Amino acid sequence: MNNNCRVIQVHRDRYLVRSGEEETYCVLTGNLRFREEYPVVGDYVNITENPYGDSLIREILPRKTVFCRPDRSGHADGFAKTLQVQPLIANIDYVFIITSLNRDFSTGRIARYAAMAVSGGAVPVAVLTKADLCPDPGEMEAKAAALSGDLKTIVISSRTGFGLERLREYFRPGVTIALLGSSGAGKSTLINTLAGQEIMRTGEIREEDSKGRHTTTHRELIEVDGVSLIDTPGLRELGVIDAGEGIAGTFADIADLVSRCAFSDCTHRNEPGCAVRRALEDGSLTPERWRMYSRLEEENRRSSVRKNERMMKIAMERRKIPRKK
Repeated sequence: MNNNCRVIQVHRDRYLVRSGEEETYCVLTGNLRFREEYPVVGDYVNITENPYGDSLIREILPRKTVFCRPDRSGHADGFAKTLQVQPLIANIDYVFIITSLNRDFSTGRIARYAAMAVSGGAVPVAVLTKADLCPDPGEMEAKAAALSGDLKTIVISSRTGFGLERLREYFRPGVTIALLGSSGAGKSTLINTLAGQEIMRTGEIREEDSKGRHTTTHRELIEVDGVSLIDTPGLRELGVIDAGEGIAGTFADIADLVSRCAFSDCTHRNEPGCAVRRALEDGSLTPERWRMYSRLEEENRRSSVRKNERMMKIAMERRKIPRKK
């Protein structure tokens, strides 16, 4: 087995890695655990093979791209005093933001995923599923596409095959695609459809609230015709952190307006020469998109403050560790 492998599953303290057709379970070296460096699905790693048990991951290779979320250490957003960045998946080319066309549809959620994808270096694609259950999928596609001129939006139905041909342009050998979204949005169903067989377990949707059951319990990388697909459990919510570039990239037109305000610290309320207020008044910027941008910017600012507090606390604690004589 080649010592350069890719992580395809994470199970608590054990990692399933693949090199070519060979797979093996690994654990981390003590050095990586001490530095709190943990691989995620999609990572490339160097290993030392052990023919009698679990092999050792001795190095995590540099990530080209990464998708992260805030780690609140088990607390709800309003009660988390400090935050840190938690990588979820790595070395991805595209993030398919899987959103079903039912009551779970949310342009705000799509914007969050897109901002975090762009921030980590990947290309977001909004994939709106279950078109066969929506009376006007074209209208919903227009709503999602209006979020950003750079966000590709595709409406599909895994059941009827509608729109799947528009996804084929992304399926090239060597490409890695992550499927992210709420439970029941159709991530596993889409993988099964593309693979032509049931390789991922799927569940039903509750009729009363359009919520899905958690069928995917861990992140997993599956190869289909040379394309690496990463299926993920549904995320109840996604916060933003270290996403300044991602927000600006997703809302490039608004970021440009902000840069053209007469004052660099413009609050966009009463200052003269405010490009944002001018755009809101002439209708070139809708109040809904401005509110969405503002909420993400404010949340990202708060997350950054709490992350810095966390880093300061860790640094101070490490300074207290007595040095060996």
